[in-house]
Amino acid sequence: MVVGTLHSVGHTVLDRHDWQSVEAAHQHRADLLTAGWRARQQSGEVDSIEDFLFTYYPIKPSLLRRWHPGAGVELSDAQLLDSRDYRWYHATASGRVVDAAAFVQAKGATLDFIERLLSQTAARAAQFSCFGLHEWAMVYRQSSDQIRHQSTPLRLSQSATDAVVESHKIACSHYDAFRFFTQEAVPLNALRPTRENQPALEQAGCLHAGMDVYKWATKLGPLVPGDLLLDCFELARDIRVLDMRASPYDVTQYGHSPVAIETEAGKAEYVRQQRAFTARSNDLRGRVVAAIHTARAEAERAAGQQPS
Repeated sequence: MVVGTLHSVGHTVLDRHDWQSVEAAHQHRADLLTAGWRARQQSGEVDSIEDFLFTYYPIKPSLLRRWHPGAGVELSDAQLLDSRDYRWYHATASGRVVDAAAFVQAKGATLDFIERLLSQTAARAAQFSCFGLHEWAMVYRQSSDQIRHQSTPLRLSQSATDAVVESHKIACSHYDAFRFFTQEAVPLNALRPTRENQPALEQAGCLHAGMDVYKWATKLGPLVPGDLLLDCFELARDIRVLDMRASPYDVTQYGHSPVAIETEAGKAEYVRQQRAFTARSNDLRGRVVAAIHTARAEAERAAGQQPS
C-alpha cells in the first residue's frame, strides 16, 4: 500500500511515480484474474463455473483493469488521464481527484441502498443450514433440454436430483437466486424474497450474497479503491467454485470434485467453507461501506469550501 502526503486541502496526494506503480500492479493482478475468460473468448470454450463472473455480472475485464485510488486521494501530475475513463474526476491545481460530491449527488439513492443492504446483512445472524439447495431448486423437475447449464450435465439422475430437493427444507433468502427457481420449486421455499424486502432478508451465510459484494462494489465506480474491487472479485470467484461444487452439476470436467450436500459429510464440508466465506464477505462489506463513508465525508468537505 502506498502512503501519500496530506495536502493542505485535506486530500492524500500520491506523486506520479507512486500512483503509476500501484496502477501497474493493479493491472497485472487484474490481467491474471481475467486471463482464463479472455482466452475462452478467443477459443470458444466454456467454463460454467468461472464464466458466470463475466456473464451474470456483466463487468468487462477492461473495467476490472481500471484502477481507482478511491475518494479523497489526489493523483499528482494526472492531468493527461483520458477523461472518458475518469468521468467522475475533476482537475486540481496539481492533478486529478475523484469528484465525490458529484458522484454522491448523482447516485445518492444507490449509495443509500448499498450501505443499508451491506450493513444490515453483516449485522444479521448468518444462517448455515441452506446447504446450497438453491442450485438444486433451479433444476427441479426439469427436462434435459431445460437445464440451465447445457454444457455441464447433472451428476445424479433427474429423479434423484428431484428427490434431494424434496427431502430437504428449502429456505433461500436471496432474491436473485430465488427468482431462478423452477415453477414447481417456488412453493417449496420457506421464504418469499423480493427486491423490496432484500435488505430485511439478506444474510451473510448466503453464498450469492457474498458474491454480490462484488456487484455492489462495481456500482460504486471510482469510490472503491482498486485493491478492494479485486478482493471482491476474488471472493466471488472462490465462492462460485463452492456454489457449483455443491450444485447438482457434474463439475469434474473443470477439475473439481463434488461437495455432495445430499450426504452428511458433504453438508459438513459445505458449512465449513460457508463459515469462512461469511467472515471474508463481512470484512469486504465493511470496507465497501467505509468507502461510501469516505466519499460522503469528501462531499461534505467540498461543500464546506464552496463560497457562501
